[in-house]
Amino acid sequence: MTEELIIRNARIVLEDEIVTGSLVARNGVITDIDTGPTTTGEDFEGDFLIPGLVELHTDHLESHYSPRPGVRWQMVSAIQAHDAQVASSGITTVFDCLRMGSDEDGGFAPGEMREMADALKRAQEEGRLRADHLIHLRCEVSAADVLDHFDNFTDVAEVRLASLMDHAPGQRQFQTMDQYTLYYKTKRGLSDEAFAQFVARRQEASALYADKHRRAIVDHCHQRGVTVASHDDATLDHVEEAKGFGVKLAEFPTSLDAAKASHEAGMSVLMGAPNIVRGKSHSGNIAARDLAGHGVLDVLSSDYVPLSLIHAPFVLADEDNGMDLSQAIRMVTTTPAKTVGLDDRGRIASGLRADLVRIRRDHGVPVVRSVWRQGRRVA
Repeated sequence: MTEELIIRNARIVLEDEIVTGSLVARNGVITDIDTGPTTTGEDFEGDFLIPGLVELHTDHLESHYSPRPGVRWQMVSAIQAHDAQVASSGITTVFDCLRMGSDEDGGFAPGEMREMADALKRAQEEGRLRADHLIHLRCEVSAADVLDHFDNFTDVAEVRLASLMDHAPGQRQFQTMDQYTLYYKTKRGLSDEAFAQFVARRQEASALYADKHRRAIVDHCHQRGVTVASHDDATLDHVEEAKGFGVKLAEFPTSLDAAKASHEAGMSVLMGAPNIVRGKSHSGNIAARDLAGHGVLDVLSSDYVPLSLIHAPFVLADEDNGMDLSQAIRMVTTTPAKTVGLDDRGRIASGLRADLVRIRRDHGVPVVRSVWRQGRRVA
């Protein structure tokens, strides 16, 4: 039996333009796009029709699973709550971040994140989930046990992305001590002596483990065809290292120089959509809008606020920066999909998955009115 979806009177956001017309999908695949008049199908009343959003980096599942320090929520319940929120935000493909490696901030026990991956797979197979869930391993390379955690995922097919992170003081995001002091001394109420000891331990761990762990993870990813991302690159040396590792995605570069060099090297530069909506970084680093103004912003991530992923492109399109809405929408659909090799989605075109979102936006925050994954309405 053929399952058919027909949409008419929509402003269809294509890769390079916006057209008014109709769309037909059969058995989960887009079969026809027509700009001529028709009276058949669901009337969109001039609303936007965009591809389903592709989210490469969200820590949101973790916040549902561990909503308070020391609290662990039931896994399937946490997954379903997270899934409902991302799908209702227009996200049809989501890379759930799972943390690899523990440190003095805590983290998860060995095997705990593998259990989460297994729960995600079961929930998907049981039809519990609206979005398509894949896995992004966030690897804290300065953690002594990061490879123990990482090795739990050697047989998990859903792992399609791994990022190389080092949050030690003096590294990447924390090139200077101002933000590090705020994060780890002021908020914790540490004494000067206790903070100095804490910093020394973190720096020692980074010096001891970071390089060898980074190389081991990259080698494994290349063997399995997993896309590699750098994280918080700050200097040209960081970018050169990323190029040598075959990095495809540069997450949250902390300087304009690093962002420009990454973009020019063919990496997709990713920044947070909340950064766009707020107009600045929560950690005091470079603003994503500045990178957009220099033409070196390629991908947006909701990071910690799912709805920001559909809000941010409209914010960018509203500004006088030479970017139209179709260009801005590419940052949350086409480019992220291509970066991780998902060639069957991310665009509205014949032969691709009918992952689609209906958006109404008169002013301000856009409203997600309907969401389809592979032609079936899920929100």
